[in-house]
Amino acid sequence: MSATEILEELRRMPEAERRELVETIELEFGDFDDELTPEQLAELDRRAEDALRYPGRGKPVDQVFAEIEERLRAKK
Repeated sequence: MSATEILEELRRMPEAERRELVETIELEFGDFDDELTPEQLAELDRRAEDALRYPGRGKPVDQVFAEIEERLRAKK
């Protein structure tokens, strides 16, 4: 079975079953490296300093989540 055929089959599965299968695949085959690189840590520090320096520039988390959900709905 090709990757394309597998993806087509996944799309036909009920959502709950599909999510469970994807989670199982991720746990079995995912290569997790939870350690951040020095560059990533430096970028997080830079962003935190920027957020503290300019607190009004960010978006409320509810707005960010709503925008993400809207983008995901548009892709379906």
